[in-house]
Amino acid sequence: MRTAFIQEFIRQAREHPDLFLVVGDLGFSVVEPFAAEFPDRFLNAGVAEQNMTGLAAGLAASGYHVFTYSIANFPTLRCLEQIRNDVCYHGLPVTVVSVGAGLSYGNLGYSHHAVQDLGILRTLGELTVLSPADPGETRACVRWLANHPGPSYLRLGKAGEPELHAEQPLEPVPVKVLDGNAEVALVATGSVLKSALEAARAVHAEGWQVPVFSCPWLQPADERWTAALAGFRCLLAVEEHVAAGGLASLLRDALPPAAEVRGLAVPLAVTRQVGSQEYLRRQAGLDAAGVLARLRAWRTG
Repeated sequence: MRTAFIQEFIRQAREHPDLFLVVGDLGFSVVEPFAAEFPDRFLNAGVAEQNMTGLAAGLAASGYHVFTYSIANFPTLRCLEQIRNDVCYHGLPVTVVSVGAGLSYGNLGYSHHAVQDLGILRTLGELTVLSPADPGETRACVRWLANHPGPSYLRLGKAGEPELHAEQPLEPVPVKVLDGNAEVALVATGSVLKSALEAARAVHAEGWQVPVFSCPWLQPADERWTAALAGFRCLLAVEEHVAAGGLASLLRDALPPAAEVRGLAVPLAVTRQVGSQEYLRRQAGLDAAGVLARLRAWRTG
């Protein structure tokens, strides 16, 4: 996803002279093409993410639309005060880009997990919150952000994620990526959509046509967002995030009380572990087998 991000960001920077990129001393092998083409719109703030965000706010107040870029929780949790006070309070066009959502950097341990970011940042009502599932959704998010400057958060995976469905313009609604006629649906956000799709295709082969929705748009969630999911009796939210404040929580807040929402999220015990993203997803039940097991248990129970 990070490659899709920088490629689309470069394309948008050619059309939008206000776009500016600030990084926290990382992104090397990714951001160099932007820095080479737009040296006057690129800064490395060093290992000082809070300063990076304050700097971005100052540039934004001077007329730029600034994207900050760093790994996982560093441009988010470490910079929460600056996002809240400098960016959101003043309504400035700063887009916080987090690369390595969820357990993407699982081998580096808890310090690099981004599993509380959605719950925390959704409390900042000024932020538009976007969480694409694949490179196509990432490109669509960057195009939308470039044309709608404001306080915003873009949550990316790491690298190598496959294209999961046909690319389409970003709209503020969940996207149906697999059809079905069941009264239940799978709803996912981020690259864990891949697990949801694989599980749904397995039960399709068993004759149970469960639809799957991707949620690249998480906030604000208005009537259109709710209407896309309002017709289902039950929803299973799949997210590479802790349960508190994440996708399942959003669904429960947004949908009528009659809709049953169950969640499949990262258990606290898994956040204490170290291992690859694939290993940690298996431990959390967020791989295709885990989602499939939850679906089958729901069907029979």
